[in-house]
Amino acid sequence: MKSKSDLQLTADVLVLGGGPAGAWAAWSAAKQGAKVVIADKGFLGSSGATAPGGTNLLYLPPDREKRNAAVQQRYRESGYLAEPAWIHRVLDQVYESLLLVESWGYPFRRDDDGTPLRDHLQGPEYMKIMRRAVSRAGVTILDQSPALELLADEYGVGGARGLSRLECKEWKVRANAVIIATGGCAFLSKGLGCNVLTGDGLLMASELGIELSGMEFSRQYAPSAAFATVTRGRLLGWATYTREDGEILEPGGPRAGDFLPRMLSKGPVYAVLDKADTEEKRTILRNSHAIFFLPYDRAGIDPFTQRFPLTLRYEGTVRGTGGIRLTGDDCSTTVAGLYAAGDAATRERITGGKSGGGAFNASWAISSGTWSGKAAADYALSQGHDARHRNLRPAGRYGLASQGAGGPERSVPELDAHAIIEAVQREVFPLEINYFRSEPVLRASLNRLNDLWPLLRGRVQCNVQQRVRAREAAAMTATARWMYTAALARRETRGMHTLCEYPLTDPAQQYRLLVSGLDAIQVRPESGTALLQSPYSSRSDFYGEVPTS
Repeated sequence: MKSKSDLQLTADVLVLGGGPAGAWAAWSAAKQGAKVVIADKGFLGSSGATAPGGTNLLYLPPDREKRNAAVQQRYRESGYLAEPAWIHRVLDQVYESLLLVESWGYPFRRDDDGTPLRDHLQGPEYMKIMRRAVSRAGVTILDQSPALELLADEYGVGGARGLSRLECKEWKVRANAVIIATGGCAFLSKGLGCNVLTGDGLLMASELGIELSGMEFSRQYAPSAAFATVTRGRLLGWATYTREDGEILEPGGPRAGDFLPRMLSKGPVYAVLDKADTEEKRTILRNSHAIFFLPYDRAGIDPFTQRFPLTLRYEGTVRGTGGIRLTGDDCSTTVAGLYAAGDAATRERITGGKSGGGAFNASWAISSGTWSGKAAADYALSQGHDARHRNLRPAGRYGLASQGAGGPERSVPELDAHAIIEAVQREVFPLEINYFRSEPVLRASLNRLNDLWPLLRGRVQCNVQQRVRAREAAAMTATARWMYTAALARRETRGMHTLCEYPLTDPAQQYRLLVSGLDAIQVRPESGTALLQSPYSSRSDFYGEVPTS
């Protein structure tokens, strides 16, 4: 129910999400002269996967030979689903943007001759600088303001509405262009910085009819101490692994990447960073990645001399590949005025079927944010009128039904968001379902997920926390269903996607898979024209053939 105290704003461009992609999008749109509002579920500058740690970047000087070699290597690793031209575009944009970051005051490390080393950013300092740049550009920042749904009319998107956690009231922003930069979906798996990433933007865009791409490339887990949330696992390269009884485990072999999942599926695994066997090495490691050591220090564990138990935290589409399908070089979508950036958008054009984690995701956030911001501003300013004159309607349909005081809604059961989220997590967290993928196991899991979907029409309590959580439950359920629908349609092993029944890469399936729909999920090859109806849109034990051309 609207209150006179609700916040109502009008802008040219509305950016949803305050990670690096959202920050770059807001800054880029404002530099075009647009009036910009950015709304973040957390605090812009400290929420999201980038803010707590460091990240590498695709920083290469404009050397044609070196760049061509790097692009070709990534193209091969992508399962031949990436596009070299897009990787070159990202390399160009990152090179230019990091010069800006340095001019804004970022203290890049320098080599012995004083040359800045612009291939790495420390998240806290980087995002502090980005918040300052966004603010100086005149952008209105709404912190702790999760978006609930988009606003639209027959001409396209026209803004969004959401909730302010700080003021316990609704906000509505009308804008002729919207950029979704809400990140991917990590399913509340407790990875550091990832618990604000619940697929909200994917759901909102899908309610307007967009397609998603790359959702099968979501089989991504990250190592963490069992008692911690830090998933920066690079320093585990200095570790010796053992079973509970002390037997040493060797991570080598042709499928070394499967080492931890295989071992953890058999029992507890422990690690100790004993390969850092001098004080000098230990100091270097601590200085290079200080946040990695915080949970050990707090637990009173010396990770260089004492064993600690490991776990794997699911990262879903955050360090996977899938997201909103882009239809243009400007990060536009099939909906007029709607753009996507960062992990909310598919990264297939630069990563293909391989994880975009680390340098690729960080570089994509900068590039897609910059491109979408400029394009959204140009589009909004070309409309000739602002969104106040449009007859906009809310587009949301799931996890939003309010608790009525009487009438027909009385008979609608209450939506138990907590129970739904736990049920979804039981389908996506287990290695035996989502990592070691097989057709019968994925089919059964998808059927159970489909059984959850009608529950998202239930009544939602009116308080802010329950309304946000209900929407997150809907987004996570939808994301899991898209993932498994796409995974069952790709009957091969390519990139990070595997099906045990199809251990080889099939050259005939060298295409991207697009999924769409909510009640009824459809899947089709991007290169094809016929839209296929997934039998798993409702309970079924049969999966039809997917054409290969």
